[in-house]
Amino acid sequence: MGRIFEKRKHSIFKTAAQNSKLYSKYSKQLYMAAKNGVPDPHANPVLRNFVERAKKENVPSHVIDKAIAKAAGAGGEDFQPARYEGFGPGGALVIIDCLTDNNSRTISDIRSCFTKTGSKLAASGSVVMNFDHLAVLSFKGDNEDQVMEALFAADVAIEEVECKDGTVTVFTPPTEFYKAKTALLAAFPGLELDVQEINFFPQSTKTLTADEQAAFEKFLNMLNDCDDVQEIYHNVAMP
Repeated sequence: MGRIFEKRKHSIFKTAAQNSKLYSKYSKQLYMAAKNGVPDPHANPVLRNFVERAKKENVPSHVIDKAIAKAAGAGGEDFQPARYEGFGPGGALVIIDCLTDNNSRTISDIRSCFTKTGSKLAASGSVVMNFDHLAVLSFKGDNEDQVMEALFAADVAIEEVECKDGTVTVFTPPTEFYKAKTALLAAFPGLELDVQEINFFPQSTKTLTADEQAAFEKFLNMLNDCDDVQEIYHNVAMP
């Protein structure tokens, strides 16, 4: 154990975006989760997960409630997921997940970010194959064996369980996310999850030169300024 955690810890413990971007991101995700299921977190595990994540990142309750109430009403936006892949400055591998109600606007914004930084959009599937798609659950503790026993008892498929510096991190296939979370909360009453998400993790990382790093950070900032961008995954070893 340990190999996966060391490669991926930067991706797991990423910092939040500015508040306005963060609120917009969660508003869309909450709206979609409520619209595609039922607008009740108690009856909709996908929505419940987004509510919990939003609260952990200090998204105000009124932002959460407004997004859910909006989904419960008639009409409203019709957001659709969109994923773009490409090669950023220095040949960095990049995956960009968006939620959009206007595909033409979104692809135009994303293409502009690539073009202005000398980057290149790639065909769907050409970059994502270099990443592992995994669910991650992380919490304070040092009881690795007990965690594994609880997951095995619930018949949860496990990629890896890592215990390091007082934190236990569980990696599972994305389809096992809610099953694993339910098993952990049942086995350890009062457990607080510091991380509960599904992410893309690079199979290997790339170190950029100083000039490439500066261009790459400019590229990330431009993408983050796009309203429709929800998540950005890459393989760059950040300084």
